[in-house]
Amino acid sequence: MCGPLPPDNHRSGKPVTAQTFNRMTPYLFLAPAAITMAIALLYPLGYMVYGSFRDWDPSQNISETDFVGLKNYITLFFDPAFRESLSVTLIFAFTVVVAEMVIGVGLALLLDRNIRGISVLRTLFILPMMIAPVVVGLMWRYMYHPTVGTFNKTLKSLGFDGVDWLGQHALLSVIIADIWQWTPFILILALAALQSLPASAIEAARIDGATAWQQIWHIKLPLMMPVLVVTALLRLIDAFKVLEVILVMTEGGPGLSTEIVALRISRTATEFRELGTAAAMSNYLLILLLILTLAMFAIGRLQDARTARLARQVQEEEG
Repeated sequence: MCGPLPPDNHRSGKPVTAQTFNRMTPYLFLAPAAITMAIALLYPLGYMVYGSFRDWDPSQNISETDFVGLKNYITLFFDPAFRESLSVTLIFAFTVVVAEMVIGVGLALLLDRNIRGISVLRTLFILPMMIAPVVVGLMWRYMYHPTVGTFNKTLKSLGFDGVDWLGQHALLSVIIADIWQWTPFILILALAALQSLPASAIEAARIDGATAWQQIWHIKLPLMMPVLVVTALLRLIDAFKVLEVILVMTEGGPGLSTEIVALRISRTATEFRELGTAAAMSNYLLILLLILTLAMFAIGRLQDARTARLARQVQEEEG
């Protein structure tokens, strides 16, 4: 009987081994999804960048438009209305993210214990996140109503004057609505991070006599920090793109007090019919988000290194 044939090396130079094939298999399976995502992402992005250099309105095909270079970007840079919208966006985004992180992590620390009915409480806490943004906007708009709204009726029943929630305090009112809806997102991820912490580290701190606050500040929060950084980044990106709730509640008013960049982009494209300017505005927002993302990733790397150092210290103490 003849033995196995030797590999045909003279055509390919070297044989394709089983190890090489196994190493390439995950990439072969991922290739269709990666190609589809690249087309779905890069083509619209390239189209938007190309359109931002054109004098473009909806009545024209983009190939019929005039090239204007950086005119749209320069115009926006010196546009007081755009800068006001950008300022409102920054105030709104950072305020809601900081408040949601503090409240969400605090609730997670309170709920991370064996309490009767804790599963029901957790379910109730995440209900706001399940409601559609348009419904949230309508609900809070009615509650903020100056005469029949829940808040003013309660204040008047207590002997206080009503508050012009969607007028003088419009931005604060929108911030409160966003905090109510998206704090559960922080709560869920913070609870997951808490429940995945190594019990040995917490037990060692307890044996060493650490108080509950010291365990939170020196053990739990540092170990949770990589998850919290990613969570804050996701919420920050999402906060920059909020549209439906603000559109339903205030329509960006009064004036420009609640007009964030996403809403101004929509108005510029649909009401003002300036697609080139809207594309340039979108690119400004994209650049800002990229800068924030890179900064958050850098912070995440530092936190990962700190967490690894803390884990090594715990292992050394246990050893």
